[in-house]
Order: sequence, then C-alpha cells, then structure tokens
Amino acid sequence: MALETYIKDADIVIGAILIPGDRAPKLIRRDHLKMMNKGAVLVDVAIDQVGRFETSHPTNHADPVFIVDSIIHYCVANMPGAYVHASTYALNNAAIGYGLQLANKGAGKVCRENPALLSGLNAYKGAVTFPGVAEAFVGFLRRTPLTW
Repeated sequence: MALETYIKDADIVIGAILIPGDRAPKLIRRDHLKMMNKGAVLVDVAIDQVGRFETSHPTNHADPVFIVDSIIHYCVANMPGAYVHASTYALNNAAIGYGLQLANKGAGKVCRENPALLSGLNAYKGAVTFPGVAEAFVGFLRRTPLTW
C-alpha cells in the first residue's frame, strides 16, 4: 500500500480528506503509528468531520496536542479559529462572487447556470437535493428529486 510506504519516512502527515455528505475513511490506523518515526506529527484537519486517523480526537487551541505511541497528534477543531481575522477575509473573498450571483439571480437561476453552485446545493424548496446528505439522513429525511 502506497500510504504505508510514505508514512515510514514522513515527518508530518496531514489528513484533510472530505467526502461531502458522507464520512471519509480512517486512513491512518493505530498499527500504522509503529511504522512512523518517533516524534512524527499527524495533523488531522478533518477532525471537525470525525477525523481521518483512528487515534484522533478533537482538541482545542488551549491544549492542542497529545501523543499516542510516540506520534504527536494535532487535532484542533476549527483550526482557522486561531487566525480569526485572516480566515474571515479568506472565506469572504472566496465566497463573495457566489453570494453576489445568488443575490442578483436567485438560487434557481444561478444553479441552472453555474455548475459549481449546483454541485454545492444541499437543499432547495424544502427538498434535500444532494445525494450524500440525503443518504446520511435516511430515515430522517427523504430525498426528493430537484425540480425547478
């Protein structure tokens, strides 16, 4: 497995997989830690979505790290919260164009015209439109086909 080959020499491994509307797999298992160099660092950027490493658990900015089998874990939920000003500007700059399109055209029209916005649509007119989200809530919500 390629992962096992690379983690043997890694000083730092960053887990940041996101599968929208679904849980991503646990890529690093506890037995993998024994293959890694002592003092190596695992950064679980996806800890807000349950994490990508079997040994991860959420920490915070006040007490950000813990050690398992000589491997340092950094699993701070809401990592951008450490840089509130910069992360707010980054998010605003990334989203303003989409927000303006939605404000000027409305959700239905802009999603028909813009595949990027359509791909991020989770609910519309009371219907769950994103399959991964609908499947995650089977029994709670029922997926309804998108109609404009």
